[in-house]
Amino acid sequence: MPHTFSVKGNYVNIKSKAINEAAFFIENGKIVSVEIYGEENKTLPYILPGFIDSHVHIESSMLVPSEFARLAVVHGTVATISDPHEIANVCGMEGVEFMIENGRGVNFKFNFGAPSCVPATVFETAGAALNSNDVEQLLQKPEIKYLSEMMNFPGVLLGDDEVMKKIAAAKKLNKPVDGHAPGLRGEDAKKYIEAGISTDHECFTKEEALDKLQYGMKILIREGSAAKNFEALIDLLNDYPNKIMFCSDDKHPDSLAEGHINKLCERAVAKGINVFKVLQAACINPVEHYKLNVGLLNKGDAADFIVVKNLTSFDVLQTYINGELVAESGSTKLQSIPVKPINNFSIDKVSVNDIKFTADELNLTNDKIPVIEALDGQLITNKLLVKPTLANDELVSNVENDILKIVVVNRYRKAPVAKAFIKNMGLKNGAIASSVAHDSHNIVAVGCDDKSLIKAINLIIEAKGGVSCADDAGNERIVALPVAGLMSAGDGYKVAAAYTEIDKMAKALGSNLSAPFMTLSFMALLVIPHIKLSDKGLFNGDSFSFF
Repeated sequence: MPHTFSVKGNYVNIKSKAINEAAFFIENGKIVSVEIYGEENKTLPYILPGFIDSHVHIESSMLVPSEFARLAVVHGTVATISDPHEIANVCGMEGVEFMIENGRGVNFKFNFGAPSCVPATVFETAGAALNSNDVEQLLQKPEIKYLSEMMNFPGVLLGDDEVMKKIAAAKKLNKPVDGHAPGLRGEDAKKYIEAGISTDHECFTKEEALDKLQYGMKILIREGSAAKNFEALIDLLNDYPNKIMFCSDDKHPDSLAEGHINKLCERAVAKGINVFKVLQAACINPVEHYKLNVGLLNKGDAADFIVVKNLTSFDVLQTYINGELVAESGSTKLQSIPVKPINNFSIDKVSVNDIKFTADELNLTNDKIPVIEALDGQLITNKLLVKPTLANDELVSNVENDILKIVVVNRYRKAPVAKAFIKNMGLKNGAIASSVAHDSHNIVAVGCDDKSLIKAINLIIEAKGGVSCADDAGNERIVALPVAGLMSAGDGYKVAAAYTEIDKMAKALGSNLSAPFMTLSFMALLVIPHIKLSDKGLFNGDSFSFF
């Protein structure tokens, strides 16, 4: 017997900018007819296409795709444009295949990209590499919808052979190329875009976004757990509704449990932006740009839609994908599926001697050393010059001035530990560590003392991945991430709860960052200026060289 049902409410027709009382009739997962009854009936809920996250690294949720989906559908998300770049840096092609296969296990529309920059740079140690032949092989898969963010924008501007081969492979298959070019402006931006790059999610000023829009690029407004550009860019939606999309990029599990693209719609409407323009960005533009197999409420479309209470708070009452009710009234109906972890983790525990920073390692500029300044809500960092604190001929943390030791430990093979100092992490006691460290995912840790640092690092090594916290009184906590050292194999809601607790512990130790572990995870991200620490040393993101 065919599965037939109907859903009645106010049909939000985004293209025609109309709202009418209507009923949708669904049979075998598709919309077979739409009946319009009359004007908007404000006593009824509203039916609109599902929300789409137009650029997200699923791995940053610390959840495998199937668990990410369980949380996301509750907020009306029916599809994602997912870059498996993080797991590819750890496990290569096997990692991309893992994401695709796991995503198939649930009724959710994952649309994966072929990672374009693995490893992201030659200045760090990754677990794998994908060359242009690998990328072309991935692009030929039907599950791979686009070439993922081209972070090597210098390579594009210089016409690097491998870079151009990857872009050419995407063009040949008529698949879009995502961009990643923070701060790129003027003629360089124009050249980058003319090479075939179609989007950017890294703009942190309105002026930069306008520069790229004028050359034909589409701008993704990002609001994740660490990088937050909504306030700076949202006014662009008034004038460029067909060229704007919403994305999270990186979203930790506690944040995903609270909300997703629906929250950006609520905020945009609260700022007085026309609701049809908001929904154009949230629902329509990603489908059209990436040529997604996602329904848009037309007759014959897949029945992918949501029912919301109103068009101000966007409280999601129901989410349908392929005609299946996958979430209702705040509860997911998707079931967890078994996960067999894959990983790449090959080091023994480290000792205090491994992280000592002796005076003979100093890199002085007028008796000062370069220090990373972390910025809350931003991926970019500033370079400070600070007089080092010495004790027994060793450089040590200066807790009073919030200048703390930061280290990066190679997780793929035994190697010297990279050491530097960082400001604004705010810890007054203890240490935090993570094997989620973009892009190569070595272990990054910040601490007030070496004993706490070693404890936090070794907790992660014992678990072969995770985020950890340790204080000088012996208290410790870890959220284990055995899937590539990036994701849990467990229930998404339990992971979110565990992450909430470890986040509280980090903040109790003094950090006043909105997301301490997310900020920490970007301190090894060399492709974002201005100063970062890789497993090979302190890196100048402006000159693309070590200090």
